[in-house]
Amino acid sequence: MSTFSYQQLFTFAERVFLALGCPEADATLATETLLSADLRGVDSHGVARLSGYVRLWDAGRINARPRVGITYETPSTAVVDGDGGLGLVVGPKAMRIAMQKAALVGTGWVSVKNSNHFGIAGYHAMLGLAQDMIGIAMTNASPLVAPTHSLDRLLGTNPIAVAVPAGEQPDFVLDMATTTAANGKLEIAQRKNLPIPEGWAQDAEGHPSTDANAVKNGGALQPLGGATGSHKGYGLGAVVDIFSAVLSGANYGPWVPPFVAFLQPPADPVGQGLGHFFGAMRVDAFRPADEFKQHMDKWITTFREAKAVEGQQVLIPGDPERAMAAHRLLEGIPLLDAVVQDLEKTGARFGVKL
Repeated sequence: MSTFSYQQLFTFAERVFLALGCPEADATLATETLLSADLRGVDSHGVARLSGYVRLWDAGRINARPRVGITYETPSTAVVDGDGGLGLVVGPKAMRIAMQKAALVGTGWVSVKNSNHFGIAGYHAMLGLAQDMIGIAMTNASPLVAPTHSLDRLLGTNPIAVAVPAGEQPDFVLDMATTTAANGKLEIAQRKNLPIPEGWAQDAEGHPSTDANAVKNGGALQPLGGATGSHKGYGLGAVVDIFSAVLSGANYGPWVPPFVAFLQPPADPVGQGLGHFFGAMRVDAFRPADEFKQHMDKWITTFREAKAVEGQQVLIPGDPERAMAAHRLLEGIPLLDAVVQDLEKTGARFGVKL
């Protein structure tokens, strides 16, 4: 395990994105989006994935200089074509379009096609907080998830993020996969050669498995809810897929292009690239922002002060990630040796040292 400062990793990743041909502004934006995951403790979606983006670029599946644009819109809605760009760039640009519409008419809703993996959903949802907007972000993903009672992998981890501004209290930030665990957590367990908890995955026959390589060996991730409630996670993942892709014209279900470059996208696509969905709601379109935030403070305080099980603490969505970001900005970001070696190998291709 090695520890790097945020700035060290930022400089490294930004130079790699520049080497891919990204314009300077896009390289900076992609790096900020990517490293927000490492800061918040979502190590599965941070710099550990940098080489994956490079491999997609090598395979001709990422356009380093996309012309992100609106293909259809109304005053409060839009469909955005990401032109095959990095989702790390397409996502924030689309979210800002949703925010611009919300600024004009109260709410803005944007569905995106022809994009790629966009990092953590929470980063995009949080963009609206500074403007007293509630932010919503979703994306479909590589089909690694079996719906309830299925052996076929038809959905992705399909995360949902909702960010709500508060006043004196820290903002409410929910960022969750619709599976019991994200695939990146299996990748971390693989690097550490550890088993996974039961309920995360099933084997090729549909039986619960604790093997971190279960999905690689023909199994699937399981929807949120486990043995008795997976229909709930399945339903949530389906909603994300429909909003992100069926609505925009992106690929959905088993046609979503895989993140790993060694697997080819399906030969019979039903749309273009990955899909995302973003929402921005101006708080003062519903009630005065200060009044709302005062009551959000009361809501947060009430839940945080709930009587807790012995030895535990009641947390508000966003608490652990916020504490982790503060810690890692001061103490640095730890990376597994396998991740460091992967980054060094990636950097060496472009003459960039870690």
